[in-house]
Amino acid sequence: MFNFKKSGERFAEGILFISSTITSLTVLLIIAFLFKEGSGFFNHPSMEKGNVIAVNADNPVKALKARQIKDIFDQKITNWKEIGGKDEKIKLFRIDDINTYYSDAEIGANFENLPKCLNEIISRNTNIIAFFQDRYIDKNFKGKLVDVEKVTIGNFFANKEWFPTAHPAAQFGVLSLVLGTLWVSFGAILIALPFGLATAIYMAELADERIRRVLKPVIELLAGIPSVVFGFFGLVVIVPMIQKTFNLPVGETALAGSIILGIMALPTIITISEDAIRTTPRAMKEASLALGANKWQTIYRVIVPYSISGISAAAILGIGRAIGETMAVLMVTGNSAIIPHTFLAPVRTIPATIAAELGEAAQGGMHYKALFVLGCVLFFITLFINLFVEYISSARRNK
Repeated sequence: MFNFKKSGERFAEGILFISSTITSLTVLLIIAFLFKEGSGFFNHPSMEKGNVIAVNADNPVKALKARQIKDIFDQKITNWKEIGGKDEKIKLFRIDDINTYYSDAEIGANFENLPKCLNEIISRNTNIIAFFQDRYIDKNFKGKLVDVEKVTIGNFFANKEWFPTAHPAAQFGVLSLVLGTLWVSFGAILIALPFGLATAIYMAELADERIRRVLKPVIELLAGIPSVVFGFFGLVVIVPMIQKTFNLPVGETALAGSIILGIMALPTIITISEDAIRTTPRAMKEASLALGANKWQTIYRVIVPYSISGISAAAILGIGRAIGETMAVLMVTGNSAIIPHTFLAPVRTIPATIAAELGEAAQGGMHYKALFVLGCVLFFITLFINLFVEYISSARRNK
């Protein structure tokens, strides 16, 4: 006899299995796409593919770092002896300078003579450094191509300057972005944790049930407000207040980002901390009161120590919310890629950098790949935070 109830249960189990499988595969495919797009970034010269740096054949310089190339073309380095060459002034050449040496007729209507012209310019000038595309290298090229420093994991994380659109050589230093992200997140948790914990203790142990029924939905509603609304609030209220209070040229600072992220992290910290506090056994609280402790002594000597793992998990998840936030931070932190030394200076975070620059990066280029590598860095940071939360929760369960 056909069992409708059993068949219905199997059908429901099948739907749930398919749903969980699709969800898991989607997450894995997103992660795979992230790493795929960022692959090929390391061990590649910091110039876009197809560009070369050339010098005279008699020039002893064989290789240059990305920072040296930038300083040369910014005219911060003006003599070859500063980078291991001869004592002579550096002459810069870009492809746009070709008309200084040759007429349009000599170059050719379709640039057919351009490789020959470049070869002559480089062979005549012993102090020249030329930047052009490799398709213009003459078959009888008499110059010397300079090896450009490749991007490595070490210099990617150690370099301080993030200037991915610099020409000829881009600067991919992620240190300022990582420190900016951690700096703003650290400030946010310093602001959010005391207020969030105080609110959680009040709601769990001190508030009347009617007050709690009002406060809890309001706090949970705060988590549903779009981040761009918080950003507008920070831009209109927090930023001018900071600028006026500290007499700063601009109010878009790390402090503004920390305040906004602190407000955004409050619902997570309050909700999880309150749940952890309310799990304290009633017998422990009554035993504390029976021994003569008052309400406040019971809270900070019994309830908080018992629920400290849940409170720690709430704080870490609040940090995770702050680290991954984009729009609000993009609007109030000033977006200056410098290493922060104070909360009153502009900073730039990793999510804000990705959001601001991805639309301008050429697909498949070094800048494009660098932004996906930043996404991978952010992924590992949040993964570490989640694993740490799981460890704390497991310790709590075992206890």
